[in-house]
Amino acid sequence: MSGFRPSTERRPDGAAFIIAAVLAALGALLIWQGQVIPDKGGYAGIGSGAAPVFVGVVLLILAAAHVVKGLRHGATGIARQQPVPVLFIMAGLALQLILLHPLGFSIASGILFACTAAAFGKRNFVLTLPVGVAFALAVFGVFDQLLKLNLPVGFPETLIFGG
Repeated sequence: MSGFRPSTERRPDGAAFIIAAVLAALGALLIWQGQVIPDKGGYAGIGSGAAPVFVGVVLLILAAAHVVKGLRHGATGIARQQPVPVLFIMAGLALQLILLHPLGFSIASGILFACTAAAFGKRNFVLTLPVGVAFALAVFGVFDQLLKLNLPVGFPETLIFGG
């Protein structure tokens, strides 16, 4: 079974319009609040209010794209929700939050990586857990050694990067 419900008639996609309305409201709010921020401009002429205005404009463009998609494509086929992958990711996030300080950044993030890989269909934890820990150690190295930011330290971080 493909997981799609075929539609016999073509009608506008209501969900796309709801998403467009939320994006447009958030974009307008960011533009409004970005213009309220006191702006000195600095030497480049771009102040602290430019970032929210930029993000707001991008959100308005995305809202317009959702309206076009809702009118053009309609509700032709809606994917059936799959709760198991969402539960895998939620379990990975919960485990990372619980194990971050006792085991350190790399092991907790490696578990999150393995759970996310399982959500995408790769359920071989013997393979995905070491790969996730290796990626997390690389990220830890960048944050700890290059950026000098502190992340929770566990046994692998102490062994590789020192105390």
